[in-house]
This record gives sequence, C-alpha cells and structure tokens, in this order.
Amino acid sequence: MYRVAIPSARRANGADGSAQKTCKTLLIVAPADFVSESLIFAIEREFHWITVEQVPTLADACVGFEAPVSLILVEAKQLPQVAAQSERLALLHPSAQVMLIQEDGRQEVSIRDVVTARNVRGVLPMNLKLDVWLSVVRLVLRGGEYFPLSLFEPIVERRRAGVLGPVANLEAPSPKAPVAQDGETDDFDELTERELQILAMVARGLQNKLIAAALGLSEHTVKIHLHNIITKLGAHNRTEAAAVYHKRRDSGGDRRVSSDGVVPHAQHTLS
Repeated sequence: MYRVAIPSARRANGADGSAQKTCKTLLIVAPADFVSESLIFAIEREFHWITVEQVPTLADACVGFEAPVSLILVEAKQLPQVAAQSERLALLHPSAQVMLIQEDGRQEVSIRDVVTARNVRGVLPMNLKLDVWLSVVRLVLRGGEYFPLSLFEPIVERRRAGVLGPVANLEAPSPKAPVAQDGETDDFDELTERELQILAMVARGLQNKLIAAALGLSEHTVKIHLHNIITKLGAHNRTEAAAVYHKRRDSGGDRRVSSDGVVPHAQHTLS
C-alpha cells in the first residue's frame, strides 16, 4: 500500500488556518499517477473533515484506516474486482459509498455492469472542471448518485443504427418465484424476477431512462413493468412501491432480496 504525500499543514489545519480534526477518509483505488497531488490537495481543501488515502488495488483497500472511510473512488478498469471484494469492503468500511473514476468520459465500462454492481453509486470522469468534479464528490458523499451522459451515448448510437433491434415489446414474463417458506403470502411474492430487478433500481432512486439503459429495454417497457409492480403491490405510486421493497429488504424475510438490496442472480437475466 502506498500513500500520496500531502502537506502536513493542510492535514492539521482548516481553510482558515485553525486546527481541525480529520474524521473521515476518502479512499482512492488507482495507480499512483492516476490522481494528481494537486487534485488531492483540492479535495482536502474543499472538504476539511476528509483526509485522502490512496492504494493501487481493491485488495489493498481491505484494511483499516485511521478515520472511517466514507467514499471509495475506484479506477473504472477495476470494476470486475468490486464484486469479488464487496463483502470484505462492506465489513471493513460499512458506511463507504463506491464510485468509479474514469480517465476521461470515453466508454470504459458497461452501464449495465455499473448499475447492477453492488454499492456502486456512479461514474466520475477525471476530465471534468475542478468545481464540477468536487460538486459530484459532494453529491455522492451526501448519498447521491452520478452517471455522465457519455456513458449512455454508445447505447443511443447503437439503437439509432438499429444494432439493438426493436425493444418496445415486452419480454416474455419470467417464471414466478416460489411462495415464501413461512407460509405467508402477499402481493410481493407475485413479482417476477424482472419486476424485482426494476423495483430494486426504483428503490435506489434510479429514473426510468437509466433503468431502461441498464437492462436493455425501452422506457415504455420499463413504465409497463412499473405499472404492473405498483398494481401488484397495491401501491399508489413508485415511492410507495419502493417503500414496500425497503420494508421487505430490511425485514430479511424474502430470500429473493438480499440485505444490500441486490436481487440475487439479477445479472444472469441481463444476457
């Protein structure tokens, strides 16, 4: 593990020169030259309560740090390792959000892989203007998500070229999951695996356009699925449907919804 050197005065003092204790860690998982020292200095200047640590791989991130980790910025090329290390990261850094960082806005990762990845809150290009870049970091620190438009451009271009073919028609319904073992039944058990996927994304706050792009569907198809979900749950809108999902997840009573909100085997249904 290596550490990027930051002037000690910045670590000890706030922007006004007064002493201020660092209470959170922002962890960068990338090669040593991926993030400049000037950017790290800007991060610690903007967020006085944060200190920046940097390690080369996610395996190196699975250690304790002096202050709790609140955000992990992972080089986009390491996305496949996020799933492999997710349990260890969640155990060691339970309050940390994960966000991918790209060298620029070019397509380096699949939007499907990003949205369905566990605990990944978005993608942050490194070539944004500094004030915009720091604003995105602030958004994610507060629990938000950020996905640049450039991530969707390849999908839009392929659809324009007719590569993806028609997607307006509904897919064949997936087999319904068995009723819960405790004998209790409710409308939640009537949801198909595809509907569970969409409901999980709605519960994360994702809009229909992003859900459609991630699952290779049209927005119209997503709207129809969402209408069916709301109807089956007896909800009045997507907010109430999301509340039902969160309640079921928090209770731990449904084996189809894990504690982190990821629908088991969801990625297998995307192909």
